[in-house]
Amino acid sequence: MPAIPPQSAPSIPLRAAIRATYVVFAGCGFLLASWVARIPQLRDHLNMEPAQLGWVLLGAAAGALVSRPLSGPIVVRLGQRRTVTITGILASIGLVIVGLGDLTGLAVLVAGLLVIGFAAAAWDVAMNVQGTEVERALGRSIMPRFHAAFAAGTVVAAALGAAMVALQVPVAGHLTGVAVIVAVAVPLAARDYLPDYRQVDDHVNGPARGTLRAWREPRTILVGLFVLAFAFGEGAANDWIAVALIDDHGAAEAVGAIGFSIFLAAVTVVRWFGAHLLDRYGRVLVLRVLGVTTIVGLLLFIFGPNLPIALLGAVLWGMGTAFGYPVGMSAGADDPRHAAARVTVISTVGKLAAFTGPPLIGWLGNHVTVLRALLVVVVLQGVALLIAGATKPLQPEPDDPHLLGR
Repeated sequence: MPAIPPQSAPSIPLRAAIRATYVVFAGCGFLLASWVARIPQLRDHLNMEPAQLGWVLLGAAAGALVSRPLSGPIVVRLGQRRTVTITGILASIGLVIVGLGDLTGLAVLVAGLLVIGFAAAAWDVAMNVQGTEVERALGRSIMPRFHAAFAAGTVVAAALGAAMVALQVPVAGHLTGVAVIVAVAVPLAARDYLPDYRQVDDHVNGPARGTLRAWREPRTILVGLFVLAFAFGEGAANDWIAVALIDDHGAAEAVGAIGFSIFLAAVTVVRWFGAHLLDRYGRVLVLRVLGVTTIVGLLLFIFGPNLPIALLGAVLWGMGTAFGYPVGMSAGADDPRHAAARVTVISTVGKLAAFTGPPLIGWLGNHVTVLRALLVVVVLQGVALLIAGATKPLQPEPDDPHLLGR
């Protein structure tokens, strides 16, 4: 960690900020996974064919694509607390609109997804920048735990969604209830955020120019590509583990679901319990070891001679991908004055995996099976190993008292 020595015991404001950051990360995961949990009902109620559903689901991605490059300037102008408050409420409104779309039709559904995607992109940048503020003040790595909280939020949302289906609760009622919870909890939590470290770009060139400047920084782009490789691996698992186990390993449908679950569990456990490894051994070494772990896990999953070996591969795959995205966010925010701009660029590059991954693996899967198509992830992990050095902690530039301060 750069610059700031660790504290023996967090202060009361810092402890409150840590709790707030956990809540905001978990709330984001909870909201995003809540509508995903009701996709089967949305599909059935609106009589969507698979291809039509695929285009509809791009609504959230399209909203994020529009918002993501603007996220850095938004965070700099509004501040992390106000950005999270506004986008949390806006995303909640989008969730209500999605629920109404279940009752009224595709146009309203897509409009809701666009709102969610637009809001969630800026929310993601703001909460990650605040996470690095907390991490810096604490003096030790904690960002992976915040991302574990996000994952926990998705798990709770999935479980709640299953319960709502079992109880035959309408989609609109379920999503409206979730929206109310998030719209109240997230702004309340954000009140305990640490003050923003002022961004030099806001004082010198303006936040938009600061983001453009970040796009021209070789280290920032390399960290973004590193995050993309890990995000591609994590996304490929989310989309294809169950399918590959069932279609190519001959597993029962229940085993496919179990394989996906143990992958998620491995990611969450490593993020929660492994953060101290970053402080003890350094980012680069830990990330390279985890990159090798991912490759080994994928090779076992792809070429394993039996189902138990493939499931072991899924566990190692999950363990290996756990730190890529959260540590990439920390690396982007090493210098707090440029954090919003650099995190925006890194997250934008990383999120390209969500657009390229599913169609690429699907297209290759039609030709060589999904299992063999996952060799693309192995190749990307090899690239990540080569560029992992870009995540080495960057010492912030000396503060200019005329520009900076809390």
